[in-house]
Amino acid sequence: MIRAFQWDLGRQVERLGFLLDQLPRYADWGYQELYLHLEDSVAYPSLPGVARADAYTTREFEKLVRAATRAGIKVVPIVNLLGHTQYLIKDPSLRDLNELRAPDGTPLDRGQICPLHPRTLEVAEKLLRDMAPFCTAGKVHVGLDESFHLGKHPLSRAEVKRIGLASHFSGYVNRLHTLVQPLGLRMGLWADMLALIPDAIPQLPRGLIAYDWYYYPFPRHPRMELHNYADYDLAPAFAKQGIEYWGCAMNGGFRHEPLPVFGERLANAQSWWRRCRQTHAGGFLMTGWEPQRLAFEMPMVVDAAAACLWLNPEIDDHAGMLAKGFERVFGKSGSREAARAALACDEHAFAGYAKWETHDRWDNLAGPEGPGRAERSAKFFTRLAAKPNLPAPFSASASLNAYLAARESFIRQATRDVQKLRRYHTTGQKQFVTYYVTNCLKPLDLFELKLSKARLNAREIWARTRDPRVQSPYADILDRDAARLKTWRAWLNATAKNSARALDASPVHGRWQLTFIVHNHAPALQKILVEQQSADGTWKTLAERFTIEFRAKAARPRANLKREFSVSIDSPALPLRIALRGIGEVTVGQVTFTDGVIILRPQDWPVRERRALGTPAPTSGFPDLHLGSNRDAVSLVF
Repeated sequence: MIRAFQWDLGRQVERLGFLLDQLPRYADWGYQELYLHLEDSVAYPSLPGVARADAYTTREFEKLVRAATRAGIKVVPIVNLLGHTQYLIKDPSLRDLNELRAPDGTPLDRGQICPLHPRTLEVAEKLLRDMAPFCTAGKVHVGLDESFHLGKHPLSRAEVKRIGLASHFSGYVNRLHTLVQPLGLRMGLWADMLALIPDAIPQLPRGLIAYDWYYYPFPRHPRMELHNYADYDLAPAFAKQGIEYWGCAMNGGFRHEPLPVFGERLANAQSWWRRCRQTHAGGFLMTGWEPQRLAFEMPMVVDAAAACLWLNPEIDDHAGMLAKGFERVFGKSGSREAARAALACDEHAFAGYAKWETHDRWDNLAGPEGPGRAERSAKFFTRLAAKPNLPAPFSASASLNAYLAARESFIRQATRDVQKLRRYHTTGQKQFVTYYVTNCLKPLDLFELKLSKARLNAREIWARTRDPRVQSPYADILDRDAARLKTWRAWLNATAKNSARALDASPVHGRWQLTFIVHNHAPALQKILVEQQSADGTWKTLAERFTIEFRAKAARPRANLKREFSVSIDSPALPLRIALRGIGEVTVGQVTFTDGVIILRPQDWPVRERRALGTPAPTSGFPDLHLGSNRDAVSLVF
């Protein structure tokens, strides 16, 4: 069974020298193949408009592949050719490839390429020929994952109606295969679309490689999120069709996580290693995605720890595996202490959209939960960052986590400050307003110091392996935080001068605030929205959030997940509703509407009653994500 790892260079460019230094280390850890997720991060001589400004040149890419060869590692480029093809569509000369069209037939700015567009195979052939010299493992990976816009183009829609979705998808795979064969390469693809469209498997060419991925621990079979985490097993069908089966774990963070959830990443790797051995898989791949918000070395620790699966099978506990991982990446000194600390971080993980949306708005934390839990997390990470002998990227990452937890605590307290100032004003206790504002400014000053430190942490994390002249994603987030802090300070100062200004909207609390609890008992791909009707009758989205948690406790058919949803409202005069899109069902309850003084509850909705939204997720088949319009909604009348 081949042991492989993946670098995602499509989100950010890592310094070439750093990558070259890591290749012999991965070889020492027993890895044999390197998968490179590229998109527009490398030059394609045949399509010069695709590569971004800081992309690796052909000569630099050659240097990387030659270094891998010297280390005994073979390279497999990933050339996305269906889903995740925004890197092509962003080029104006290729925009017309888009599957998605406006009502007038013109291509939209975002989407994925259409399998039946007259130029698709021409573009695919150019990309494949440009990458063929770098396919030192004798294979190329064409992606094809998460292609949820399949069948939307008029050409695609007509073919799907005529021959069915399975034949439409398999037909495209076969056409790509005919492009790859003359290059002397085998073709690989992600297996998720085949889990959704299993009838396509018997129509696929023999000799393909299918990479089955699922990024949570599982007892026997991987699960499909879109099917309410129902088990599936593609291995028998692939074996019957002569398709090589691989299992794929994941090493890093999801989306905005500044640290991997270490224990869950290792449990996921163990699940896949066990399954790969049971199914006699062709290979085991440790994937890595979206590392631009992490220190690149922290997912490397997971890769190094996962190497215990074959180098040290007697070590199967997470603390022992992580100790080996830290030792392999940073040296033996302090490795056991770092491993224990890493596992402790999992209890305070900055994971899921309910936390991440604070990057974009601060009115989402005005619910009933107080600042206590977040403050405990901030103290934990602050103590961790101060520990001596902690590897530098781990220390900087812990410090950044301390800021994120402190930010939540700060905002939650600030929402209560708004409400208290409003009560002082409305009850005629204006003499207390100036005094209380002074008390509010003190934690603001302290938090600004924490923000300054977080800027240094974000810069350090980024500059360790990337171009320091480029601003990191977290630096952008911190810039937005600084702007909100400035607005919050101005709100406080204005309120001190005139207590009536306390009734104005602030960054942390609107003129009015709608809050409710979302109960996610059957995880899938749900999306919650709050909408308000305009004077012309149209509905405007005020806030929206996916319910995905990206945690093992949420990756199961039945769960008990409760999350606050809070959004500021300018005027209570216009109708409001809570809506659901996506796939699956939720219940909502404990709806309140308040300006901080007056508390309103919906008519005919008892306090303890939950209202169901949506329908159960399908247990099989290709889903209609239904993200563009509501599946269900409940009106709010106060």
